Amino acid sequence: MDSELSNKRFRQLPGVDRVLNTETCSRLIEQYGKPVVTYAVRSVIDQMRNRNSFDSAKISPDSIAGRASEIVHAVSETSLRPVINATGVILHTNLGRAPLGDDLISEIVPVLKGYSNLEFDLKAAKRGHRVKHISELLCYLSGASGAVVVNNNAAGIILALNTLARNKEVIISRGELIEIGGAFRIPEIMAASGAKMVEVGTTNRTKLSDYEKAITSQTAAIFKAHKSNYTIQGFTEEVSVKDLSILAHSRDLPFFYDIGSGLIRKSSIPGFEKEPDVRSAVKDGADLVMFSGDKLLGGSQAGIIVGARSFTDELSKAPLMRALRVGKLTIAVLESACRHYLSEENLKNKNPLFHFLERKPEKRKDMADTLVKKLSDRGVRSKIVNSFGFCGGGTLPELKLPSEAVMLIPPSEKVKERQAFSEKIFHSLLQRKKPVLGILREGRVLFDMFALEEKEIEETASAVADCIGEANEQAPDFGYSRSY
Repeated sequence: MDSELSNKRFRQLPGVDRVLNTETCSRLIEQYGKPVVTYAVRSVIDQMRNRNSFDSAKISPDSIAGRASEIVHAVSETSLRPVINATGVILHTNLGRAPLGDDLISEIVPVLKGYSNLEFDLKAAKRGHRVKHISELLCYLSGASGAVVVNNNAAGIILALNTLARNKEVIISRGELIEIGGAFRIPEIMAASGAKMVEVGTTNRTKLSDYEKAITSQTAAIFKAHKSNYTIQGFTEEVSVKDLSILAHSRDLPFFYDIGSGLIRKSSIPGFEKEPDVRSAVKDGADLVMFSGDKLLGGSQAGIIVGARSFTDELSKAPLMRALRVGKLTIAVLESACRHYLSEENLKNKNPLFHFLERKPEKRKDMADTLVKKLSDRGVRSKIVNSFGFCGGGTLPELKLPSEAVMLIPPSEKVKERQAFSEKIFHSLLQRKKPVLGILREGRVLFDMFALEEKEIEETASAVADCIGEANEQAPDFGYSRSY
C-alpha cells in the first residue's frame, strides 16, 4: 500500500519536457542553451523522487523551473567574483588573502596568455626545471643557498618531514602545537608526514634543556613553529632560533622553522618590529625555513621553503614533489611579487599589502570624507568614526592598526529597528554583482578605509544607495528611504 501511494505521488511529478516548456525555462534555454537547462530540470525532479515525501504544492512545472533556474545560474555563471573589502582586514583569508594589484597582473599577462619556457632551458635548448625561474630570486631575498616552492605551507612542512624525517622523531615545543584556519594542526600534519612528534616543555614555557633531554638516536630534526595567529602572555619562555640552531648542529641534526606568515626581512612599519622574518631566521642558522606566499610576502598561495641547498636539493627530487609542485600561474605571480622587493619604492607602490600599510592617516581620512560626501549626494546619511584594521591571514594577531571608517546613520536609533536596518543593508551589499563586504559591529554598518582602494569609493557609495533604495521599495513603511 505504501508503495502504491508512493508511486501515485511520483506520477504527480511533471515530465521534463513539460517543465522545459515553461516561460522560465524558455528564457533560460535562450540564454544558456538547452543541455544545461535540461540537466538542471532533471536534477530537481530526481531530488524530489529520492525524498520519502514532498509538498504537492511545490511540484508544479513553474515551481520546478524556478528551482532549476538556481542550478542553471550556479553552473553557468561565474562564482568567483571580485569583492570590495571594507573590513579593515588586509590579508582576509576568506577574500583570498594578499591582493595582487594591477602592476603585478599586467606583468604576468604576457606569460600566461600563450606558451612560456616553464620547463625549457632556452640556453641549453633542452628540458629545464620550473623552480629555476624563482629559486635564485628567493635565495637572494632570503640569504639562503637553496629554495623550493610547493602549493601551500602545509605541503611544505609535509614534504620536508616526509623526506628528511619519516619514521623518525621530530622535537617540538608543546607551546607551538598550533592550529590555524581550515583545521591545519601541527600534530596532524606531522602524523601525515610519517614523522614521530616528540613534545617538550609546557604550553607556556619551554627551555633549551627540554630539547636537549629529548634528543635520542631516533631524533631526525628539531622543529619550531611561529605562533603567528595567537599570543601567550605572562609567565612564558621560548627558545630562540639561534639557540635551537646551535643545539641542533652540535648534535649533527637539522633545524626546521615554520615561520608561517613569511615576512621576508625586517620592516620599519610600526608594529612589525617583533615579527620574525625569513632572512634573520636563515642568518641565525635555520636549515629550512617554511612560509606562505600569500601572506606578508604579498603573492599567490604557495608554500616556500628556503635554506641549505643540500636539503632543498633533496626535497626537489623527492617523490612527493611531483604531487605538490606548482604551475606556471603561481610561479609567474611569485616571481613578480618577489621582484618588487628589489626596490623599496616598488614594494610600497606596486605591492598592495605594503601600499595599504604605508598609507598615511591623512589619506585614509580624505578617502572617508569622499565616501561621506558621495553618500550624501545620494541622500544617504553617514559619518566618520575611529576604527581599527588588522593584518589578518593568521599574522600579527595583537596588532591593531588605527584606521578610519564610515558608518551609516540608521533611520531610527531604536535598537531593534537600527539592527534590522543594518543587517538588511549589510546582507544586501553581499548580493550585488560586485559585492561590498563591510563591518557589522554593534548593530551598525561600517566601511573601513584600511584595505579599500581609492577607486572603489564610487562603487561603494552607489551600491549602498541602491541597496537602501531597494530596501525602501520592499518595506516603504520601515523608513529605509535615502533621505531619511
